[in-house]
Amino acid sequence: MTRPLSFAVAAFIPVSFALQGCDSGADKQEVAVAKSSLSRVTEPQVSPADSATLAADNAAFALDAYKKLVATKDNLIFSPASISIALAMTYAGAAGTTASEMAKALHFSLPPERLHPAFDALDLALASRGEGKQGADGGPMRLHVVNAAWAERTYAFRPEYLDILGANYGAGINLLDFVTAPEPARITINDSVADQTEQKIKDLLPAGSIDSLTRLVLTNAVYFNAAWQKAFPPEDSRDGSFSTLAGSSVTTRFMSGTFANVLAAQGAGYAAVALPYQDERLSMLFVVPDAGTFTAFEASLDATKLDAILASMASQQVILSVPRFRIETEASLSDMLQELGMQAAFTPGVADFSGMDGTQSLYISKVLHKAFIDVAEKGTEAAAATAVVVSLTSAPTGLYIVADRPFLYFLRDEPTGAILFAGRVVDPTL
Repeated sequence: MTRPLSFAVAAFIPVSFALQGCDSGADKQEVAVAKSSLSRVTEPQVSPADSATLAADNAAFALDAYKKLVATKDNLIFSPASISIALAMTYAGAAGTTASEMAKALHFSLPPERLHPAFDALDLALASRGEGKQGADGGPMRLHVVNAAWAERTYAFRPEYLDILGANYGAGINLLDFVTAPEPARITINDSVADQTEQKIKDLLPAGSIDSLTRLVLTNAVYFNAAWQKAFPPEDSRDGSFSTLAGSSVTTRFMSGTFANVLAAQGAGYAAVALPYQDERLSMLFVVPDAGTFTAFEASLDATKLDAILASMASQQVILSVPRFRIETEASLSDMLQELGMQAAFTPGVADFSGMDGTQSLYISKVLHKAFIDVAEKGTEAAAATAVVVSLTSAPTGLYIVADRPFLYFLRDEPTGAILFAGRVVDPTL
């Protein structure tokens, strides 16, 4: 049974978001925040086995998504963690075939009553990173993961669904007027995401992506800014030649440094090194396939192979030379997710999100993703956001690694195994 949203929540808090994004000319909306009567669970009871299962499942999805996204991209940056969290909030309201297809595509093997607390524990673990450490910009290190739900103010959602969002994702329902003012609502959501990512992700929702049939938008934003544990000496940076995937050579700026006691490996067909940040629980894993083998190596890479690479790494001295790179990616994930098996969720009249509202009148109309990364001598800045739009149916000794050819990278939280960002560089000058 559903009740009007105003009876299903404990409080409404009026909020006005200042419009600071790229869009202009639209009136801002005042937002009422509807909160579940349940508080965020700040000490979820999650077993180590469940945490390990979630990490493995999310990594499997990350590699599936990577292979779909590189089919149409050159350089790439995306946030598997952001996508998984946003879709987990959506999955909380799914039922029947819709739920089973989502679980299979996203590699959710934990039952819902254990899955959502596991995501809660992951989110809280990430929030604890970086205290007292430095960012790439000289300020404090930041790793922020922010979840939010934006609902049509007149639509009724089940209290049980609000409880899951509130208790496990810290997300209240922000009430907007999608029916008569979809454009100001879109600007309001975009502004919030831009603020959460220090203005690095703007216009997540493009013009026309929100309309009068929109009933719910679920967003996740991730922002990361951290200094390397040991910076690349600026005086050692110099121009060098990079062999692109297309077979040409380009001149780009390489960062070089010698790093003692970092995890690295020379394996069959690749070299790998994990470069730690000041909070050494976080690192960037560089995987450099042998010359001429990138395409075959990439095609063979799955979660099992990535685990094997990680398991083979040992602490040693590494002389690393890698290009500076800055990448931005914008993608609609709807086709990719359907190719992975999420068919019902995108099909009006078939999708079953009755866990949200007690009916089968909602479906996913869009899943949008934007990501940004800047890797330089002092550290890394990265940001990403995902929106799920739910609509109404109608020299020294040591290993020597030179990334002078296409390579992959994974920004990982070591204790949880979460892959926060992943991508590849096939031409750092693009």
